[in-house]
Amino acid sequence: MRGALRRLFGGRARRRWVHLILGGALAMPYVLVGSVIVGPLTGVDDVFGSLPLQLASFALGLPLAAVTSLFPLTRPLESAAVRALCGVDGDDALAHGPARTRAERARTALWFTLHLGFGGIVAGMSLAVPPFAVVLMVLPLFAGLRHSPLDLPDVLDHGWTSALSPLAGLAVLLALAGCAAGCGALLARWAPALLGPTPQDRLAAAEARAADLAVRNRLARELHDSVGHALSAVTLQASAARRLLGTDPEFVREALAAIEETTRRTVGELDAVLGVLRDGDAPGTAPAPTLATDLDGLLRRTRAAGQPVSATVGTDPAALPPLVSREAYRIVQEGLSNALKHAGTPVAVRIAADDGHLEITVENALGTARSPRPGGGHGLRGVADRVRLLGGTARAGPSADTWCLSVRLPLTAPATTAEASARPLPRGTA
Repeated sequence: MRGALRRLFGGRARRRWVHLILGGALAMPYVLVGSVIVGPLTGVDDVFGSLPLQLASFALGLPLAAVTSLFPLTRPLESAAVRALCGVDGDDALAHGPARTRAERARTALWFTLHLGFGGIVAGMSLAVPPFAVVLMVLPLFAGLRHSPLDLPDVLDHGWTSALSPLAGLAVLLALAGCAAGCGALLARWAPALLGPTPQDRLAAAEARAADLAVRNRLARELHDSVGHALSAVTLQASAARRLLGTDPEFVREALAAIEETTRRTVGELDAVLGVLRDGDAPGTAPAPTLATDLDGLLRRTRAAGQPVSATVGTDPAALPPLVSREAYRIVQEGLSNALKHAGTPVAVRIAADDGHLEITVENALGTARSPRPGGGHGLRGVADRVRLLGGTARAGPSADTWCLSVRLPLTAPATTAEASARPLPRGTA
């Protein structure tokens, strides 16, 4: 019983009732235009004095409403009203913009006609039924109402109707509420189909979200690899310089010089990445580092932090494709950064070209692990993304008494139109 009353008189039902009454208010100008047509055709001066002529005016006005619904703002306004009053969940269930195609305009016209049609009926009933129901409920108290000029049904002239008329009045009100709730529920059910985006709109929105996510993922990777590595290196360089400040001034000078070079270079990379985020601004001019342009500098700055690094390069970095060289640089950088943060043991870097592939190995002994940084753990995920987008393979994990990051990249990278979703790099092949 309580659930039935909530469906008839609850907050959602009341809001949908208001939505229907608004439809009835919007229908009034079209009904007036219809009455101008019906009056001369029937020869009746007072069209609104006859219920059949009122209905005829209403029926003539609805096609006019369908035509005027082609106005571009109709669909956005109706969608906003449905969101606010009909309880349609989901921001993407209804379209935000005007109808563009013929099918969208036809669905909008059908919705507008239904809204005004149901709204006109419910609004008319809402005006006429409550006074009639009140008269029925008070009829036993005011017997003179039977002979008043209210045009009451003849059955009410019988005395036995006095006991039943209050129940009849209550039933009439419940019928009105049920009619309003039913019409409101139907409109709420039909709204997504008639005012919602088309499959093409949903596909375009999904592609836009995928493109935005691709940019965000790439920016996150670039910031993590460039800024994260630089901060790790600077922290360790400063720590080593502090420990040897009084015993090895030459090492301290080299560490401070490395800190200066690292921060200056990272500021340029950060400006390049943030330039993409500035709406209306051109991207930064600092080029992305590659193996050809900064492998030696990367190794030098890592060694300046006190990390022993040996490197074997079996190919000419300048001969590598720019995209492969750039991504390979970030992979080597991440491998060195992980060794700096977690191991603190000598690192061996090997880069070679074999059978149309670039092979990268970053290996270090499993020393005493440093304390992990809170919130870390995204570096290998970024490596997995880079390798997957280039069509390569990667392995990361312990091997005997060493930790090894092994990557194999094709020298002819496949074209890609969208970023893959981020997922952690497994201990097997990525």
